[in-house]
Amino acid sequence: MKYQRPKGTADILPGESEKWQYIEATARQIFDRYRFAEIRTPLFEAYDVFSRSSGETSDIVTKEMYDFDDKGGRHMALRPEGTAGVVRAFVENKLYGPEYNKPYKVYYMGPMFRYERPQSGRQREFHQIGVEAFGAENPALDVEIIAMAVQLLQTFGVNDLKLAINTLGDPETRQNYHQALVDFLRPHFDELSDDSKVRLEKNPLRVLDSKDPKDKAIVANAPSILDYLTADAQKHFETVKQLLTDLKINYVIDANMVRGLDYYNHTIFEIMTTSPAFDNKETTVIAGGRYDGLVKELGGPETSGFGFGLGVERLILLLDAAKAAKMKHDLDVYIVGLGSDTSDTTLALAQALRAQGFSADRDFLNRKAKAQFKSANRNNAAVVITIGDEELAQQTAQVKDMKTGQQKSVAMATLTNNFKGVYQEFRDSEEK
Repeated sequence: MKYQRPKGTADILPGESEKWQYIEATARQIFDRYRFAEIRTPLFEAYDVFSRSSGETSDIVTKEMYDFDDKGGRHMALRPEGTAGVVRAFVENKLYGPEYNKPYKVYYMGPMFRYERPQSGRQREFHQIGVEAFGAENPALDVEIIAMAVQLLQTFGVNDLKLAINTLGDPETRQNYHQALVDFLRPHFDELSDDSKVRLEKNPLRVLDSKDPKDKAIVANAPSILDYLTADAQKHFETVKQLLTDLKINYVIDANMVRGLDYYNHTIFEIMTTSPAFDNKETTVIAGGRYDGLVKELGGPETSGFGFGLGVERLILLLDAAKAAKMKHDLDVYIVGLGSDTSDTTLALAQALRAQGFSADRDFLNRKAKAQFKSANRNNAAVVITIGDEELAQQTAQVKDMKTGQQKSVAMATLTNNFKGVYQEFRDSEEK
């Protein structure tokens, strides 16, 4: 029987995995500058962690969750997004305590799972990179994290960006707007999609997030939440806009943006781009916002939060289209052994070079010199070291710089103890 990977998953092979390493390493560098530290949470959690945080009317809970009963009869779910698990860990480990700096800043990287129709840039097992910051209601934190998201994409070479922001206000704002939206949508009930009919009863704001063309036409004329902001909510949003302007970060306001999860309040945002990778259609790459009630919802004290998530698969498509992924996987040294008597020496030399911090490889197939040199070229080796019977006898090796063609005989003891000096000589020669 021939086995295949499950539908909606992918094998990330060498040649492709370097892109992932590049993205992850770059993100870690950016996050470190902003003083975010890594957190790692389980791939599965109690089902209620996600149903309580995402909201019972969200597509994640109603359609996409991979949930199951374990052997102990507990209702569990594979994580469909990163924030809820991080919040659960924040509460369970009492990271809100006075001994921890505020805001408490963390980032995560890893696989998520949603049962949906696989398509380009969207799989059933997909990967997210995200950040969360807890314990500061200051709108300056909103802006700093949005600025970090913009900087992250620009570091990847993605500059054709559109930042859209909105506010969902505070609880009083939501309550006032809730009634106005229901009053507007109720006369259109029969025209709404089946999903939106359910959402109208349970969470009418989610109707604004509908992708159904008829729903979108209806909500185009819906009242704007911006007309129902309390004084505090208005002040928060005005500060966000002013600080973005001060940082020279361009933005547009999308009053119908609500995001797909129920835990957001105040500032929400999406960063979009138009790329051939997505048929030149405006596509969201990073999205997030503020969620001041989620920590309490999952059993902790009243604690504010702000974060975002980035889809890695989608970013890779974007970088491939822009040819922006910088993957350096060239080989430092390839060792050519001429004759079976050289095997022990080439093996020992390879180990010695690796111990000095160089990548090194050699032949394991007993091939002739020509085939070995082809391997060196295929791997873009910077230097080739050749050892034959004569070199064995003299305890030397022929060292060749593949860029300049310069070659010289070097004592074996020098290579095993100070190859860095030899390598630097070649580099200096290239510069001349």
